[in-house]
Amino acid sequence: MPAGTSLALIPSQLSSGAGWHWNSIGYIQVDGDGAVLDGFQNTDGISVEASNVTIKNCLLNLNTSGNTLGSHSGAGIVIRNGTSNVTIQNCEIFGSGTGCDRLEVGIKSQDMVTGNRSIGNNIYHTTTGVQIDEGLIQDNYIHDFGFCNWGAPAGPDHLNGTTSNAVTGFLTIQHNTIFNDFDQTDAVSLFEDFGAQYDRLVTNNLLAGGGYAIYGGANPGGQPTHNIKITNNRIARIFHATGGSFGPLAAFDPSGADNLWSNNVWDDTSEIIP
Repeated sequence: MPAGTSLALIPSQLSSGAGWHWNSIGYIQVDGDGAVLDGFQNTDGISVEASNVTIKNCLLNLNTSGNTLGSHSGAGIVIRNGTSNVTIQNCEIFGSGTGCDRLEVGIKSQDMVTGNRSIGNNIYHTTTGVQIDEGLIQDNYIHDFGFCNWGAPAGPDHLNGTTSNAVTGFLTIQHNTIFNDFDQTDAVSLFEDFGAQYDRLVTNNLLAGGGYAIYGGANPGGQPTHNIKITNNRIARIFHATGGSFGPLAAFDPSGADNLWSNNVWDDTSEIIP
């Protein structure tokens, strides 16, 4: 957020505004279309249940120190089903620590959400930075992940910088810096959990770490992908010699209609990655 931004403490200094309120459970509930929340801090999350909402210049220091196997501590900001045109901008979102006190997801949208914009946020101490399937992820810094092995039945965390699970809609991921200093899972991932991956643009990002820096949508045995363009990204080798612990790219089908891998380079040499 801009230097010198004054942040009101919720709820002690501010507890409600046009289209939003702090509820007794402890999180901020945004339920009025057109709501604008600007310049605040809170130790719990935000539930967005309305459209044309802007949340900016915020600090969410999520109190996740009491995480249990049953809670996993959810998301910093959840954009609920059926909403549209929600912008999260210039916010700092993080959990209490990098172990089981990590935050599960920084920003997450549910199904049937359109017009998401996650811009210029600083997200850390999470297992996933931004999880959306449609809209724009731009100028974010996602780093210093958290990890917990919960044991059976949940098992270990999977770590994703940005991830899409294949709900339809055009998704642009551009000009982000994503550093995953673990050897799994990714910096950027397109997965076919709920259908085919298509209409994705991953461009002009600085990425490093994970098992692979990028998963390109063509999961083994999954549906054919199309119009997935991965261009002009820089892959750093600050954690692994091949960008990710296994390589820079996995699950990408260059033969898919309008799929393109082009002009992606190693950050330290600017050599093209074949």
